[in-house]
Amino acid sequence: MNALNPPTPVLSVSPLVLPAPGRGVDLQVRVSAPVTGSHLPVLLLSHGHGRSNHLSSLNGYAPLAHYFAAHGFVVIQPTHLDSKTLSLGPEVPDAPLYWRSRAQDMTRILDQLDTIEGAVLGLAGRVDRGRVAVLGHSMGGHTASLLLGARSRALPGGTDVTLAEPRIKAGVLLAAPGRGDALSAFAAEHYPFFSTTDFSTMTTPTLVVAGDQDDSTHLTVAGPSWHADPYTLAPGPKSLLTLFGAEHGLGGVSGYDVAETTDENPARVAAVQRLSWAYLRSALYPGDPAWKDAQRALTDTAAPLGRVESK
Repeated sequence: MNALNPPTPVLSVSPLVLPAPGRGVDLQVRVSAPVTGSHLPVLLLSHGHGRSNHLSSLNGYAPLAHYFAAHGFVVIQPTHLDSKTLSLGPEVPDAPLYWRSRAQDMTRILDQLDTIEGAVLGLAGRVDRGRVAVLGHSMGGHTASLLLGARSRALPGGTDVTLAEPRIKAGVLLAAPGRGDALSAFAAEHYPFFSTTDFSTMTTPTLVVAGDQDDSTHLTVAGPSWHADPYTLAPGPKSLLTLFGAEHGLGGVSGYDVAETTDENPARVAAVQRLSWAYLRSALYPGDPAWKDAQRALTDTAAPLGRVESK
C-alpha cells in the first residue's frame, strides 16, 4: 500500500537541543523533512516506553518518521524523559513514565518552531504552522491523547490536569492505553495515573489504531478491546482502524527489524503508514481524498489487513 504521492528524498537532523527550564535536562529532538516542497504540515511523533535503549528516543520509529517525511510532513521527534538514553532516577517527579512532561515536550516544540526552522538548513519558511498533527505509539499514544483533549489527574488526591494543545488539529493513536477501570494489578500499582484518564473531552479528530491480538496483559485485564477505548469513549469525529492479527508492535512500527516486535509483518507496517498518513492528510486538508482512497485500498482485496469504522 503506497501513498498516493511519490516519496521524496528526506533530510534528517539530530540532535537539536531546545532549552527547557525546569525540565531537568534540555529537550533533544530529531527533525526529518522532505528536501523539496513548501507549506509543509508538521507531525509531532511521540515514542513509546518499551524495553530497548534507543527505540524510546529521537532515534526510534524510523518506519513512521521516514514515511511521513518522504510524503510531505516535517516530522519532529523528542526524546521524552522516560527514555532509557537519559537514565533519570526514580526521585524525579512523575517517574517512571513522566506523563505530564511528555505532553509538555510537544508544547515546548511548538513554542520553539522558529529555533527549529533556523537550525535545519533549508527549512526556514517552508513550514505550515497552521497544520499540525500528533502521532504516538503505546505510551506515546497516551501522550497524544492528552494533547488531543483527554484529561488525567495528578495523584494522590490531585485535580484534573488538562494538557490539550489547540495548535494540534488532528492525531493518530497507535496501540494507546484505554480506560482506567480495566487496569491490571501491576499497572494500578505502578502507573496509577492511567486510572484517571477521561476520553470524554478528547474532541479533536483522531484515528485510533488497535491490534485485535494486542492483549497487553501487563497493563489491562480487558484484552485487545482496551486499545479501542479512545475511540469508543471519546466523542466524534473519530475513526478506528482494527488490524487483524496485530499485536502491540503493529507489525514493527517502532523500528526496522526490531527484535522485541512479536508480530513482525512488513505489510502491516505499510498499512499503518499509508492509513495514518492518509487520515492526517485529509484531516489537515479538508476535501483531500487520501483517507477515502486508503480505506478503499484496505478493503478492496481478498484478504484485508483490517477494517475501519467511523463516527
